[in-house]
Amino acid sequence: MDVKAINKLFTQDLVAANMGLESFADNLREQDTKAIQIAWKPPAGGDPKLVALLDAIEASSVDVAAANAKAIKNIMESKPVLMDIGVALKDIPGMKEKMFLHSGPPVTWDRMSGPTRGAVIGGIIFEGWASTPEEAEKLAASGAIEFSPCHHHSTVGPMAGIVTPSMPVWIIKNETFGNVAYATLNEGLGKVLRYGAYGEEVNNRLTWMRDVLAPVLKAALKAHGPFDMKNIIAQVLQMGDEAHNRNRAGTSIVIRELASSLVKLEEFSKKDIASVFDFLNENDHFFLNLSMPTAKAIIDSAANIEGSTIVTVMARNGTDFGIRVSGLGDQWFIDQAPIVEGLYLPGYTEDDAARDIGDSTITETAGFGGFAMAAAPAIVKFVGGSPDDALTFTKRMYEITDGENSVFQIPILDFRGTPTGINLIKIIETGILPAINTGIAHKTPGVGMVGAGLVEPPMKCFTDALEAFAKKYSK
Repeated sequence: MDVKAINKLFTQDLVAANMGLESFADNLREQDTKAIQIAWKPPAGGDPKLVALLDAIEASSVDVAAANAKAIKNIMESKPVLMDIGVALKDIPGMKEKMFLHSGPPVTWDRMSGPTRGAVIGGIIFEGWASTPEEAEKLAASGAIEFSPCHHHSTVGPMAGIVTPSMPVWIIKNETFGNVAYATLNEGLGKVLRYGAYGEEVNNRLTWMRDVLAPVLKAALKAHGPFDMKNIIAQVLQMGDEAHNRNRAGTSIVIRELASSLVKLEEFSKKDIASVFDFLNENDHFFLNLSMPTAKAIIDSAANIEGSTIVTVMARNGTDFGIRVSGLGDQWFIDQAPIVEGLYLPGYTEDDAARDIGDSTITETAGFGGFAMAAAPAIVKFVGGSPDDALTFTKRMYEITDGENSVFQIPILDFRGTPTGINLIKIIETGILPAINTGIAHKTPGVGMVGAGLVEPPMKCFTDALEAFAKKYSK
């Protein structure tokens, strides 16, 4: 024992490092002793079952780090490009004449939430299969229509996410890997189908979108040429959008890019072209239905990688919240969808709200949306909170992701890449859940939007996925 060294230690100013109760550090400070509080807690909150699962995975032969590195590499190398506007029945894989796609994990008519039921009713009327809500509801309950998740068809749908056979859809191709993603065109906010509203106003808008908006935009896009969507997402993050609940910049870029091509179209009347301009200008959320399939095209490149714990889907249908994990293929892990905490439109309260709903969480899964809230501090006026909260949300997401995006960057964080690649294991270890901002639909079919806010997924989805992962890959 070096007595001199020990004696020297106690003649110097000591700094204590404290883990655990901060009151211990406070007591030292009161005695004029410097103390540093270390923010530490046991992995998985000390839950013995979860710790055992983490240990089993670590002891297994699967190289999770290498698998995740491959997933992140695929995400970074993806090049999503807007190619065309098609028709759901013709272009979406596996779509059928009597099939409706919906958001979230699988759900049957008897378990559908109010907004999903409302959107199904409106979709049936739009397709001309019924003339009244009562007739539509009877048809929906009869079993004559097949209901299938959008995610089972390389598609994403905001809120209720209803896609009917004759609806126009964006077609976005990941040119690096060849996979394709789809989404309908955005109707706007308020009393719209995706929020569960139906009626003459909703039907007239959908009909106009199919018969006028889609053909005009299709022709303009053909004249313009494909859009580099990755580049556009990068731009909007530096212009104050996060490309989920704030889309003013994205919509503006689309208008600017297409303006010249639109005014040169000769096969459409000036009235129709003017109506398209007016619709785009009045619909700040138009870009959402482009950012979502962009995210889907990106993240699908990281799906089905053996041994990867990267989360590739987070989706809700107003009844259930479900996730998928790369190394577990197409298996869903499901729990009850939570209630959103947020701001409500005049006349509405939390008592009016449906549970969390929509596929738009694909944006967070791909590294923007709620994960890029620091790039869009003004979003808090829409979903609640403060600009500091927006920064905090983004910074916390770095703790549960495996990468920082090389293209999507946040100016206020010195152009640091957005947190990208949600790692299931890191969620379990830290107890930190993905940050999501979202709209709120009324729980009653036919009403529509009532607010917007923030929500966290149920932890059970992730603990169940961890258990399945350990079962598949550990000895």
